[in-house]
Amino acid sequence: MTRFCRSIAQASALTCIAAALVACGGSNDDRFPTLTGGKPLVIGHRGAAGYLPDHTLEGYKKAIALGADFIEPDLVATKDGVLVARHEPNIAATTDVKNRPEFASRKRKAVVDGFEEEGWFVSDFTLAELKTLRAIQPMADRDQSHNGQYAIPTFEEVLALAKLEGDRLKRTIGVYPETKHPTYHAKLGLPLEDRLLAILDKNGLTKKDSPVIVQSFETANLKYLRTKTQVRLVQLIDGNDVNPDGSMDFSLPWGQAYDLTVAGDKRNYGALLTPAGLAEIKKYADGIGPWKPYLIPTRLTIGADGKPVDLNKDGVIDERDRTVMAPTSVLADAHKAGLFVHAYTFRSEAKRLASDYKGDPKAEYHRFYDLGVDGVFADYPDHAKAARDD
Repeated sequence: MTRFCRSIAQASALTCIAAALVACGGSNDDRFPTLTGGKPLVIGHRGAAGYLPDHTLEGYKKAIALGADFIEPDLVATKDGVLVARHEPNIAATTDVKNRPEFASRKRKAVVDGFEEEGWFVSDFTLAELKTLRAIQPMADRDQSHNGQYAIPTFEEVLALAKLEGDRLKRTIGVYPETKHPTYHAKLGLPLEDRLLAILDKNGLTKKDSPVIVQSFETANLKYLRTKTQVRLVQLIDGNDVNPDGSMDFSLPWGQAYDLTVAGDKRNYGALLTPAGLAEIKKYADGIGPWKPYLIPTRLTIGADGKPVDLNKDGVIDERDRTVMAPTSVLADAHKAGLFVHAYTFRSEAKRLASDYKGDPKAEYHRFYDLGVDGVFADYPDHAKAARDD
């Protein structure tokens, strides 16, 4: 840990973070060049999204069984103000609502972060109504056999599950909630932040070493949360797409934090990852959660005809046709600023892995672990843990 310390004050802060990570599954291990010197955390992305439908108690429980140190519920608000775990306000792709005739009239168009979409929106349902729906697997190429079986959990139910499973397994299970679309919810009169804080307070999760980390793609709500709580906060970093040459596409809606868009602030997510941007983040957050191409980009090979080369000759251009580039300075710069780095999203299917990894997800994890990433959001937590423990 000392190689990252720049002052006695910084060393003290890092010691506190190290203790918190140890309590949630990390531990000191000289093999890993993380911020604290501990093992990188395995975060069950939306539960165990590779195996079971997103954001269900069954999915979170499976993630824990597979070795996840943290489980990640994305939080949105119901019509009656209850925080529930769904990936987006629009539940058309993640529940069986489209097959429920009693809710056919609820289908409508809404503007989310400046762009119109059509579907069914959580804020149009009471908790009781939402509890009658069942989750489905949103990725068509993944196992659909569990569709229609599992209910939508509240945030409090997720916390209770983490506590129950932690007690049973005799290890601490952390919870890593994301406030989804805070500006959108505030405009609906359903702001997320105070509701979140009240639940954390009720459950005694108020300290820096509490087994909870709160994340957001927006900046203003994190700044607000910092004035109200000492729990760890993470600034998420998104992008619209990765260009063929490996550079980032900062087009809207995902190339800029939406609260900055609303404020007329021209800084995109890339600007937040400059040394100056990271220093600003450090004022209100403890870490960053970047999309993984910001750390290790990949590029397509462009042929003489100006088109991407189909490296594996399968007739489709996807991640298998990308090659890994040299790491950027983002992780080192974040560590220098005293910020931990939890990267997303790691998926194990061959078509979601760059050509260098030859279809082996552990090869990708090893590259990021060797770089010094402090945690990974994994759809298959068992693969992340196996690679970490090699």
